[in-house]
Amino acid sequence: MKVAICAVLIALIWIVFGQTLGHDFVNYDDKTYVYSNPLVSAGLSGHGLAKAFVDVQTNNWHPLTLISHMIDCQLFQLKPGGHHFTNVLLHSIAAVLLFVWLNGVTGSIWRSGFVTALFAIHPLRVESVAWIAERKDVLSAVFFFSTLLAYARYAKARSVSRYLTMSILFACGLMSKPMLVTTPVVLLLLDYWPLQRLADLKSLRLVVIEKLPLVALSIASSIVTYVLQEHSMSSIPQLPLAWRLENAVVSYVIYIGQVFWPAGLAVFYPHPEDTRALWQVAGAGAILICVTWVIYILRRTRPYLLVGWLWYLVMMLPVIGIVEVGLQGHADRYTYLSHIGIFVALTWLLADFALSLRVRKEILGAAGAIVLVAFAACSWKQTTYWRNSATLWMRTLAVTENNDVALTNFANWFAERGELDEALSYFQAALAVHSHMSGHEHYNLTLAAIHSSVGAVLVRKDRVEEAVAHFQRAIELRPNYPDAHYNLGVVFGRRNDVDGAIAQFRTILSLYPNDSNSNAALADALVHKGSFREAIAHYEIALKSDPNSAFALNNLSWLLSTNPDDSVRNGPRAVELALRLNRIANQTSPSILRTLAAAYAEAGLFEKAAEAARAGADLAHVQGLHSFAARLGREIDLYRQHLPLRDRETTSE
Repeated sequence: MKVAICAVLIALIWIVFGQTLGHDFVNYDDKTYVYSNPLVSAGLSGHGLAKAFVDVQTNNWHPLTLISHMIDCQLFQLKPGGHHFTNVLLHSIAAVLLFVWLNGVTGSIWRSGFVTALFAIHPLRVESVAWIAERKDVLSAVFFFSTLLAYARYAKARSVSRYLTMSILFACGLMSKPMLVTTPVVLLLLDYWPLQRLADLKSLRLVVIEKLPLVALSIASSIVTYVLQEHSMSSIPQLPLAWRLENAVVSYVIYIGQVFWPAGLAVFYPHPEDTRALWQVAGAGAILICVTWVIYILRRTRPYLLVGWLWYLVMMLPVIGIVEVGLQGHADRYTYLSHIGIFVALTWLLADFALSLRVRKEILGAAGAIVLVAFAACSWKQTTYWRNSATLWMRTLAVTENNDVALTNFANWFAERGELDEALSYFQAALAVHSHMSGHEHYNLTLAAIHSSVGAVLVRKDRVEEAVAHFQRAIELRPNYPDAHYNLGVVFGRRNDVDGAIAQFRTILSLYPNDSNSNAALADALVHKGSFREAIAHYEIALKSDPNSAFALNNLSWLLSTNPDDSVRNGPRAVELALRLNRIANQTSPSILRTLAAAYAEAGLFEKAAEAARAGADLAHVQGLHSFAARLGREIDLYRQHLPLRDRETTSE
């Protein structure tokens, strides 16, 4: 029977979420986590494995999650279906582990199966499963339920080996998503029910003491996460505490309501700022207090109510918004593990109530099946909105109001497709929504981001002066905003204002000295200024942060190959860089083959230089780049004379 239930659970999951194998990436965090993250998209490597533990690009500390994305890129490259497959697979494993654990500690197979089915296919799960960037949810869930299983074994027969196993699994969970920091408290709740390890004060002291090493792991994870977020380029200032507390109280009740009526779900809900009415906050607070009071009274006869309720309150605490970790008011994904407490409490309560009324099992089973089918249908429909960025943001705008984040990301989608007028229209709508919030530093961050994005689109439309005004406005709103400085530096470079460009890139590097793009851009500007040795140093820093940066690989190799100054050139290093770049490009770029040819020539390998240049010329002809092919033809003649190439501007383009 247990195997059959697991099979049904897995089938339900794949019926609902299997459609994601045909879905695309979305331009909300998938870009940051996967397809535009050079550390991840390069696949598995020694450098990548080490860097995953100190990476700040994703604004969070979850090295195992990053490594799982690397594995996907190694196996599936950037084909989104493979990444979605892993998410659904991990969610399936998590569901099976939940069922096995809950049935094991309660001995109730049908209640455990129903709770697990609710967890598996409730519409609130869609965001965690259908969103590739939320890999941290499904991966951390696997380790979380494994930790609970290991703890149940330890509770039955305590031993050092079982405690270590449980601790290692917990540590892996923290390295998948730091939200698991509340796990020691959850284990303490389980000691009360269903493990029943709290017989007296002495036993309470024992179970508390044995959690202390786990608490230490939680504290360490919290500290690392905080430090990395503070040093992240996308860290945000906190809203006023009063706003956060008001929103937290109301959000607790919103999440409970969504258990029963999961309608109008969206990937982003705008923060209400200070617009919560007093009656809303007071009403939500009264509901929480009354529910807690009733559950406390029933704790002896219905201990699962107390455990389930506190499970929910405690697990939600890190992401309820008191400590702000994003711009949203609340988020569906935060319910992924916390709602299990609600599911357990309700399922056990209703089952006990049905038994007291002597409701037939067939009727109870039919009612449960109807609930699951209804939720599964809603989840299937909700999953369709995650097909691509356009469907996601259209749905979000349809079910939310004044959503500047949705407007901005929809605008970005249009910009990526080259539909610049549509992009500007949505950016302007986002500015209109957001401009009234500019009095607080928290909102200046997103308003600055919108101005910077508008400027980038205007540059593409050759409206450079307007673009500069937007970049400067972004910097006024947020003086240390790296994207605005970078975009402004690029514009200065195009104007041949090399000193202006250098100043902008140095501003970024004074804050984030290892940023790959800024180091490479500064190096390029320094080359044009003639500061070749300093340029080399910055190219090397860029490659240390991103070993596969095509811009840095190409330009540094060209500089080391063709610079007239003997003390600057380095043939072997140039060849190493150009070969790496050519492998990344799959030998399909005439420009890169030209760089490789120049590097070979500087290293004295003239036959290989001529061969690479010939391959580049052939590709250029195929691609219709006939003038570029002619240039390569002239350079082939040079290599046949055993002469290296020299470029006084030292740029390959």
